[in-house]
Amino acid sequence: MRKHIVAGNWKMNKTFNEADDLVNELMEKLESTELDPNTLVVVCPPFPYLEMTSDYSDDSYFMVGAQNVSDQESGAYTGEVSAAMLESMEIDYCIVGHSERRAYYGETDEIVARKVDQLLKHNLRPIVCCGEVLEEREGNRQFDVVKKQITDGLFHLSADEFSNVVIAYEPVWAIGTGKTATPDQAQEMHAFIRNLIAEKYGDEVAENTSILYGGSCKPGNAKELFANKDVDGGLIGGASLKADDFLAIATA
Repeated sequence: MRKHIVAGNWKMNKTFNEADDLVNELMEKLESTELDPNTLVVVCPPFPYLEMTSDYSDDSYFMVGAQNVSDQESGAYTGEVSAAMLESMEIDYCIVGHSERRAYYGETDEIVARKVDQLLKHNLRPIVCCGEVLEEREGNRQFDVVKKQITDGLFHLSADEFSNVVIAYEPVWAIGTGKTATPDQAQEMHAFIRNLIAEKYGDEVAENTSILYGGSCKPGNAKELFANKDVDGGLIGGASLKADDFLAIATA
């Protein structure tokens, strides 16, 4: 049975003390929050806070993810962080190919593919983002865009390798805009993605792949979004910066 995953992407937010306070608040509230046994909570703070968050996770009910990784193994790449470094810190997950990385830092599907390879080599689970911008949605090209991102970024993997991948569909036009894909739009794309996986790797792999929704998911709309059979949780941005909101989404 595939896992339901709620991953909090803090992006570039919080000072060290604020991050420490938020993690402690999450820990305290998770102890008294009854989650579905099949639901995983993943916290993805900025790089400087990974060690602290990882240490706390040892005594709590959440896992830890990074927000990015280098596509290189090691070497003269100033400012980069390798998958080997993340593995050595016992990080569990890593976000790859987020729309902001694609838009602001020129991250291509080919770069995403190399990052995925690095993460799998070092026993981390990639959360691989895909999704269309508003112009592509209005031009009814969203399925072509997502198919290319998944094909070029992931379909070089073997079935065994792919079984360790989590996919996050993020309609870019709904990130930080207050807009949200309707539950029907989310289900339509998630079902499309699962069908792509089935065509490539077979029904068993497809049915066991967690596909998350990312795009202005909040406590008020999470339950309706997650009620769809192919929506397996969320990649949460702004709402993950407030413990109550984040846990309300997780309980949904």
